[in-house]
Amino acid sequence: MNSSNYWSQTKQAIIEYAHKIGIDKIGFASAEPFVELKQRLIEHREKGYESGFEEPDLDKRTQPELLLEGAQSLIAIAIAYPSKLENAPKSVPGAYRGLLSRSAWGMDYHQVLRDKLQKLTEYIYQLEPNARVESMVDTGALSDRAVAERAGIGFSGKNCMIITPEFGSWVYLGELLTNLPLPPDTPIDEGCGDCSLCVDSCPTGALVQGGQLNAQKCISFLTQTKGFIPDEYRAKIGNRLYGCDTCQMVCPKNKGKHFNHHPELQPDPEVVKPLLIPLLTMGNKEFKEKFGTSSASWRGKKPIQRNAIIALAHFKDKTAVPDLSKLLHDDPRPVIRGTAAWALGKIGGDEAKAALENAKNKEESAEVLAEIDKGLAFWQSAK
Repeated sequence: MNSSNYWSQTKQAIIEYAHKIGIDKIGFASAEPFVELKQRLIEHREKGYESGFEEPDLDKRTQPELLLEGAQSLIAIAIAYPSKLENAPKSVPGAYRGLLSRSAWGMDYHQVLRDKLQKLTEYIYQLEPNARVESMVDTGALSDRAVAERAGIGFSGKNCMIITPEFGSWVYLGELLTNLPLPPDTPIDEGCGDCSLCVDSCPTGALVQGGQLNAQKCISFLTQTKGFIPDEYRAKIGNRLYGCDTCQMVCPKNKGKHFNHHPELQPDPEVVKPLLIPLLTMGNKEFKEKFGTSSASWRGKKPIQRNAIIALAHFKDKTAVPDLSKLLHDDPRPVIRGTAAWALGKIGGDEAKAALENAKNKEESAEVLAEIDKGLAFWQSAK
């Protein structure tokens, strides 16, 4: 058997095993440097579009050889996740709810994909004991989207997501680097055409024409930060506690696509659409018990609690005023006290005003005092 046929058969064996262990799509690509991507990343950085969560070394992000000596091939995988919540609980006055983005439904996808990639890696070692393999999911140096696009998993949409023909953009991505010379697949020759619904629908204008994302404006990024949300984005967050699905929900390529064949990715309605007020006083133990298996827990409870406060302001929930007042007076975290002050002003009413005035007399943080002043100004303008 010649070398070409041997590696083609090896590739086919890997594909068959991938499907056996529940990987929905797999593609192969060369491990050559991503030359065009590097230039885009340089421009991205110069414009201040980065989130800060990425690998800072652009060479590592675009040169697989730096991550695995002798790398010849990339193996991209995709796993589809649900887009619809069955029997979703509804928000009602006095019992308003927040929402986690679909990427945070079910078990943490990092864990799910790492398990699949680990099994795939072990199988490759069975086929080729001398193989070298490196696994990456989301937090790896390489761009998951660039690898998936080169490997024919899907095309890169204007929403900065990989859009697959089978599953739309409702997919998690991961990849392997290996020194095996596996035959590459052909990238998908498709695109968004004239459609720009995602760009037009982005709540904060984070999507830039040309397929770029300004992460500093993106609600998905903002909900994961730990500091104060800039004023101009607070109202845009609505009741989102983690992430944002707008650019995927409006995409025509996603219409009618919903996948619930992975049991571990099925959502618990009370986790992905939780009551807001109980979140305000949730302790660390309770937070881990409720959200610990979701990818939404990776930044801890403070961002979700801050976002819950913003959501209560969005709903103007007067039943939350006592809890928000207690946070303003007693919580040791300035971000929580300050956001509670802002929310009290947005909700309004004499009880909220009294809480703001009492807090102003004892507050020492300049940042929190500024939020108290904003809250009082909201109250005054609403008179």
